[in-house]
Amino acid sequence: MRFPTIEIVETNPQQHLWQAAFASDWLIFTSTNAVDFAIKTFSGKMSELNKPRIAAIGQSTAMVLHNANWSVDCVPMNNFNSEGLLAEEELQNIAGKTCTIVRGVGGLEKLSETLRSRGARVIYLEVYQRRKPDVDAKELIEKLTSLKIHAVTITSGEALHNLLAMLDKQSVILLRALPLVVVSERIKQMAEQLGFKWIEVSKPADSAILETLKMLFNGENSGRSNRTTTRNSSFQLGS
Repeated sequence: MRFPTIEIVETNPQQHLWQAAFASDWLIFTSTNAVDFAIKTFSGKMSELNKPRIAAIGQSTAMVLHNANWSVDCVPMNNFNSEGLLAEEELQNIAGKTCTIVRGVGGLEKLSETLRSRGARVIYLEVYQRRKPDVDAKELIEKLTSLKIHAVTITSGEALHNLLAMLDKQSVILLRALPLVVVSERIKQMAEQLGFKWIEVSKPADSAILETLKMLFNGENSGRSNRTTTRNSSFQLGS
């Protein structure tokens, strides 16, 4: 079953931030949500831009840009995160360049900190924000207490925090006893701090997550491995 633990809502950045983005050397999109919300303003206006180069933090984000007929100049081929993007040759010598990071409110600072250390001027264009949804968790609690949930997949640390806040104490205990599939070592470390013991790390793709779940159910994993094998803000349950 699916259980949403994050709601994505549009923000309205001030006009001067849009104008600064138009004049940037680089537009860096951190997620598909960043593309979706920015596109509403950018669509039909690309000719007005100073032809900034465009970077995407992963293949899914790049695909959404391509589907909107935006060319992507830089996207990591393997590590779909800030580190992967920062390792690309195009973002090495950017001293004096202006980079606009298109993201949600309160994103991670690793990308901006490294770009600034390389001499770039960094601007944030925060086009959406995440919040805990007003959702009834009764069905999920019933499935947990009746032991009908056998594994959990989750794709962000914020989603995991929200999930725990939406459950009662007994359900949290039951949840922590289940195998948890996450999509990064950072989320794994967070889950360990939150009391989860059986954590598998999957590549951030639906097919990879499904493959990890199959291995769990088929007994092919030890249950304590560090495998690095979905996407957005949804919390998914494998039952």
